[in-house]
Amino acid sequence: MSLVDTIRNTFVPIHREGYPFIAGFAGATIILGYFWEPLFWIGFVLTAWCIYFYRDPQRVTPIDDKLVISSADGIVSAVGPAVPPRELGLGTGEMTRISVFMNVFSCHINRAPVRGRIKTIVHKPGKFLNAELDKASAENERNSLLIESPNGEVAVVQIAGLVARRIVCWADENNALSIGERFGLIRFGSRVDVYLPQGFTPRVAIGQMAVGGETVIAEFGGAASAPLVRIS
Repeated sequence: MSLVDTIRNTFVPIHREGYPFIAGFAGATIILGYFWEPLFWIGFVLTAWCIYFYRDPQRVTPIDDKLVISSADGIVSAVGPAVPPRELGLGTGEMTRISVFMNVFSCHINRAPVRGRIKTIVHKPGKFLNAELDKASAENERNSLLIESPNGEVAVVQIAGLVARRIVCWADENNALSIGERFGLIRFGSRVDVYLPQGFTPRVAIGQMAVGGETVIAEFGGAASAPLVRIS
């Protein structure tokens, strides 16, 4: 591997959504540093964090219609039955919900958990509670996508959090999504819920670290039960 390849692999690409914010942080840093040097270094650290926040790394996604891939980087905060958002029209029955919480240091690019066509996209205003709370799924501002996958309808819900105030989704209804394809992001700490129909078996546990676009969170048609885990 050449030196150029090493450098290219070390520096992660930045998503274009972050350019205005990075420019704003950098500009404020220069202006404040002109008046007082310590403010420059504080701004420098915040600018570096902003660059880190908007990183958009490549991911190695398994291509298999039987698998469900994590839509986000973060900690698995919930695995179990829950009623999906009513605005998606999925009824009042429970589905399997797998939630991933992203803190302010997580990569916030959101990816499609399955292959399929987007049937519905619905944005619903709401509160900005701590996204780790279970009630955030029902009360917080959210953006919900309903995907028609080869194994049934799968819902993906972007949920704003205590710090997150902006949900971005650049996908449109009737778009076709590939598994692991980028479809949006949430700024500054948040959560993504994935609702699965019957026939899927969870493959993650609460407290596990998930990598968006790579970690298998569920499997269709799996005969085995959800995995046992050990914390060590």
